[in-house]
Amino acid sequence: MMSGSLAFAGNSEPFLVGTYTTGANASASRGIYSAVLNTSNGTISDLKVAAEVASPSFLAHHPTLDVIYAVVEAAEFNGEPGGGIVAFSRDPSTKEWTPLGDQAVGGKSPCHLALDPSGQVVITANYGDGSVSVFPVKADGSVGPRSQLIQHVKSGANASQQRAPHAHGITFSPDSRFVFVPDLGLDQIKIYQVDAAGARLTHCEPDAADLPPGAGPRHFVFSPDGNHAYSINELDSTITAFGWDSSKGALKALASVSTLPPEWTGKNSTAEIAVHPSGQFVVGSNRGHNSLAVFKRDPATGLLSPLSVVPCGGEKPRSFSFSRNGNWIVVANQTSNTLTTFAFDPTTGALTPSGHSVNVGMPVCVLFED
Repeated sequence: MMSGSLAFAGNSEPFLVGTYTTGANASASRGIYSAVLNTSNGTISDLKVAAEVASPSFLAHHPTLDVIYAVVEAAEFNGEPGGGIVAFSRDPSTKEWTPLGDQAVGGKSPCHLALDPSGQVVITANYGDGSVSVFPVKADGSVGPRSQLIQHVKSGANASQQRAPHAHGITFSPDSRFVFVPDLGLDQIKIYQVDAAGARLTHCEPDAADLPPGAGPRHFVFSPDGNHAYSINELDSTITAFGWDSSKGALKALASVSTLPPEWTGKNSTAEIAVHPSGQFVVGSNRGHNSLAVFKRDPATGLLSPLSVVPCGGEKPRSFSFSRNGNWIVVANQTSNTLTTFAFDPTTGALTPSGHSVNVGMPVCVLFED
């Protein structure tokens, strides 16, 4: 648990929301928001600005300190082309978030980040130019100068959306030895070995896992048991299950399933994926169909079986997150500027809308407190 973090008060779970502050809803969002989920009825309360920052589209916690990190999607940051990374610490007395420092990522449009479990290194995925930025994390949680910038190369099968690499996510392996970067433009999950103490990534063999041409991998998650992993693929609206060889870091593609009902013929792109804390279910979001797809997971084989596709209660569900108790999902609907909540049955996987929502300008990321 984060040192000094807010304690859960009975049926309350605090969370943070990353947003876009530019575009049509620029006046509606001011940065990072905080709120509280009531896990008895799914209502959201105490919504307020937690930290003012430009377009903090994705957030991450430090594993032990009361510090959060945000990627800033901007054309320029600290005089460098491209976006940035900003750290915030929380005052243990006032509970207010204050800036702890920032760094330019050196790549265009950073869209995702993660810290290794030891809290020594933070890595960003830079969608715009398909690069990966690596930073050391200091003892106080602040981010040191960039130690590495890795540029992906080549392209994929989709002429309109895969003409160049587009790194889209950062996921550390359960043993912290490897990091996985889904690249939408390459139809690959890139694999690197991690030197956390040195804040460096090194070559891994194999260095990638391939997906079907035109899949467009976006985000990547491991099952709680560490035996399998899952990629949600933006362009063909699928989820691919992988087996994982922890000794080599290698992935083996097992099977892919559609996130859409068979009758759907409209346009769609997927966004977020999460595995239920029990490891029994996997959920993905659909933008276009505007829904959440729920799958039953076989822990022995890692394969997924469709259970339901449920309307998300808004438009363009960019991200969602399970509550810490696993009984609720909060969805960030980017285009409709809303957060909606759903009860999740941990026994059956049934997803039920609560009927509650709140307005937030262009929500992108939902991060529950550790």
